[in-house]
Amino acid sequence: TRAKEIKIKLGTLLQKPDTAVDLVIPYNEKPEKPAKTQKPSLEEALQWRDSLDKLLQNNYGLASFRSFLKSEFSEENLEFWIACEDYKKTKSPAKMAEKAKKIYDEFIQTEAPKEVNIDHVTKDITVRNLVEPSRSSFDLAQKRVHALMEKDCLPRFLRSPCYQELVL
Repeated sequence: TRAKEIKIKLGTLLQKPDTAVDLVIPYNEKPEKPAKTQKPSLEEALQWRDSLDKLLQNNYGLASFRSFLKSEFSEENLEFWIACEDYKKTKSPAKMAEKAKKIYDEFIQTEAPKEVNIDHVTKDITVRNLVEPSRSSFDLAQKRVHALMEKDCLPRFLRSPCYQELVL
């Protein structure tokens, strides 16, 4: 019975928009190039080895990491992480529901165009969280994706010529 209730509520949330206003994309699919980003100091760039968060907080680091991931056709995890960060800043419940639907459609649902690799338990919890969207709806999935980037993408980036040029 509970599963049917969740399915009905989620179905309502995921229905096609009725008006053109609902079709407004809540975040840039193709982000603008960051404002003139300053090349990081050697010290800053070296800190990225120890912390994905320091890399993500640095505009130059984020742009370099994104460019590297795009070159490997694996930018969906970073795009999902960025979309979740944007989602958490949303104040309006209506906008939050729109963004939640877009994130679900683009990254979470099976066969999504940019489906992120999360386990089925995390996916199920995330889907349940979307019945009543809140700022923390994607937290677990975002943490899983962050851990994947830290263990897999970051080490590859640190070995890339793009990063090596900054620290040599």
